[in-house]
Amino acid sequence: MNPDKRRQIFERLRRETPHPATELHYSNPFELLVAVILSAQATDKGVNKATARLFPVASTPAAMLALGEEGLRGHIKTIGLFNSKARNIIQTCRLLLERHNGKIPDDRAALEALPGVGRKTANVVLNIAFGQPTLAVDTHILRVANRTGLAPGKTPLEVEKKLMRLVPKEFLQDAHHWLILHGRYTCIARRPRCGACAIEDLCEFKEKRGE
Repeated sequence: MNPDKRRQIFERLRRETPHPATELHYSNPFELLVAVILSAQATDKGVNKATARLFPVASTPAAMLALGEEGLRGHIKTIGLFNSKARNIIQTCRLLLERHNGKIPDDRAALEALPGVGRKTANVVLNIAFGQPTLAVDTHILRVANRTGLAPGKTPLEVEKKLMRLVPKEFLQDAHHWLILHGRYTCIARRPRCGACAIEDLCEFKEKRGE
């Protein structure tokens, strides 16, 4: 795919959604971090349902730590892998208080040193909470990048590195959201909605479907 086509793709995605945002509900960087940890192998809708009950009673590392692992499990038991997620979140709260005065670090290495926080989670937090131009490659972005020809790659890291290199700088801050939304609602896994796609004529997918 040539640079002009990539630029047109992001211009259209921006036109379609001028101010994209995460669909996770949160009111501070700590809540965002917890919500992203919980979202692994879970839907944003399911996470939001659980955090609507959790965050009113525990919106800081200290309050979450006071809730304890058992108390936290009670709030998130509807979410997949809730046992390990509760354990990781409580350990993360302890480290945030011990190492960072209860604040969320704006540094990748420090974030990835927290239990339950991998590269993708760190990228989401750095992008949304701290305005850094990072790209968190999930299954949606991996699919869109490969299917459209935007930045083909076999692994999330390979696709992330290509996108960081190839996406025009003016679109980098919001590219993560645009691609996720496109993959979640239009370029879906089983039957992409090509006929309703804003970038259909720019996409290099060979098996396009009409609607």
